[in-house]
Amino acid sequence: MIELDAVLAVAREGGFTAAATRLGVSPSAVSHAVAGLESRLGVRLFNRTTRSVALTEAGREFLGLVAPAVADIRHAMAIATHHGEVPTGTLRINATPLGGRQVLAPYVLEYLRRYPDTQVELIVEGRPIDIVAQGYDAGVRLAETVPPDMIAIPVGPELQHIVVGSPAYLAETFVPMAPAELARHRCIKTRRASGVIYRWEFEHRGEQLDIAVPGALTLNDPDLVLIAALEGAGLAYVPSSAVSGHIAEGRLTQVLSDWTPTYPGLRLYYPGSRHLPAGLRRFIDLITQTRRQQGSSEGAIGREPRPKT
Repeated sequence: MIELDAVLAVAREGGFTAAATRLGVSPSAVSHAVAGLESRLGVRLFNRTTRSVALTEAGREFLGLVAPAVADIRHAMAIATHHGEVPTGTLRINATPLGGRQVLAPYVLEYLRRYPDTQVELIVEGRPIDIVAQGYDAGVRLAETVPPDMIAIPVGPELQHIVVGSPAYLAETFVPMAPAELARHRCIKTRRASGVIYRWEFEHRGEQLDIAVPGALTLNDPDLVLIAALEGAGLAYVPSSAVSGHIAEGRLTQVLSDWTPTYPGLRLYYPGSRHLPAGLRRFIDLITQTRRQQGSSEGAIGREPRPKT
């Protein structure tokens, strides 16, 4: 392209010096570029004198064919560059139910407001998938489940799951002081999308436990788990945000608070690449800017149990 640019500029400007000024290079660089192309073609494109430069017949025929092609190439490059700068097309994101709730309002809807010519496909499912093989631009999952070969950025605050029970249930039983005492309680168990019964996870002063809790009731819907806990069916292991209002109003009581610390929250993750699609890059920028403005003081949200690592 450098040689073609030089030939086109000389023909347009009528001289090597003027062509060099237009291209921002030295006259000798233009001269060498033209001479190199002439040498490869085996034909003189310009007649040169001390006073003028003019196209030869071969040069006129050559430029008549080449100039439109170069213009088309320039146009194609401009379009490609535009796609690299301005979001177009569809941004496809795969997320867990928790991840979908976290990114929909603050990020996805705002992205569509900023870039009205784009589309977003946000697909929610519990099972882990290969986002690259399935044709997604990015995924949203808990930090501990993001594949190690992916780049990940936070999309929300740290999370916390806690154990709660209704005051009536605790009055007829007792308040557990350690996870081992759950063996003497009715617990509301959760069956995950994979079919596995979720083991409750605890941590205290470096000690980590996961317990297969006892209980006659097993549910696979977080809203039903909350309803059952409110009705006094037993203890439940739930996201703190899902029950904070009920705790504040006295409908539920938190137990084992020393055993349920916060843990890393949700991440947007995507394959590493030097040339990200413009839509994904702008979506990442939106998340980063929004979180910087909001700080890290948001309360945890969510309704799904922590997965095992």
